[in-house]
Amino acid sequence: MSSRRSFLRATSLAPFLSLAPSQPPATLIKPPRLRPGDTVGLICPAAPAYSQETVKIAQESLQALGFQTKLGPHIYDRYGYLAGRDADRVSDIHAFFNDRSVKAIVAIHGGWGCARLLPLLDYDLIQRNPKILMGYSDVTALLLGIYAKTGLVTVHGPVGSATFNAYTVDWFKRVLMEGETVTMKNPTEKGDNLTQTQDRITTIKPGLARGRLVGGNLTVLSHLVGSPYLPDWRNTILFLEDTHEDIYRVDRMLTQLKLAGILTQLAGFVFGKCSDCGPGSGGYGSLTLDDVLTEHIIPLDKPAFSGAMIGHIRDKFTVPLGIDTEIDATAGTIRLLESAVT
Repeated sequence: MSSRRSFLRATSLAPFLSLAPSQPPATLIKPPRLRPGDTVGLICPAAPAYSQETVKIAQESLQALGFQTKLGPHIYDRYGYLAGRDADRVSDIHAFFNDRSVKAIVAIHGGWGCARLLPLLDYDLIQRNPKILMGYSDVTALLLGIYAKTGLVTVHGPVGSATFNAYTVDWFKRVLMEGETVTMKNPTEKGDNLTQTQDRITTIKPGLARGRLVGGNLTVLSHLVGSPYLPDWRNTILFLEDTHEDIYRVDRMLTQLKLAGILTQLAGFVFGKCSDCGPGSGGYGSLTLDDVLTEHIIPLDKPAFSGAMIGHIRDKFTVPLGIDTEIDATAGTIRLLESAVT
């Protein structure tokens, strides 16, 4: 009877024991800063480059910043909704990490497919050849997986197809070229209104918090739970963003992070923008995004705010993963305590 109880106890715990633990903190590796004249490699690690014009605009934007560009050999490949076969997309990443002339690697866009590459990556090669890897949305899988496995600081920032306007370029330059310990703060312009109506900060829980800055797209991050491609969450500042998600889905994904024990380990929390995340078919019967964030985050009793310029938006911060950071949830600021690059 006792052996039967032991068996039942073991099998009841099996789903939890099978979850891969978060990666222990690796020695932080900072990539060299970008300098005028450097070469930036452009890749499509997820969705295809349907338009040659999109790639051309990405090249011209980076060239206007003073860089040279190099296209991944498989950048125009297509395999259904993917930019070619997994092995070929990985080979472009490996080729650029192994190419000493390439100083940064930037994704043209996201889509879906980066998580498929995580088991195929040569993490030793990446660790031996540290350089900037930048993107957002589905690229979150690469940013988190490579950071967790190698300790390399990766960058949640504009993809090649993003709008390289003055606001976005300013943060890009300050973080990745000048190596500043910036304080990221939303615009405060009122225009001709009596008060600010755009890009406002909402304080969820006031206060200061310090920790390693880690995060990205909520959908992608939540789908990596249980894999070995997430970092240790202890004493981290988690930042999240998303787009085109019904509120109940945001609720579902935050619930998953809570059930996995991630939220309780945080030092602080920042939610950026959730673009086009309305109540959907729930209509007036739906919770709001504010409702969901309040319900999940307030009980943590950790400094937290929402509305940061992070996400599928025109004006965006350049946010490095793994850097010691302080947030002020009352002021709505993110202050890097060290440079993201060498």
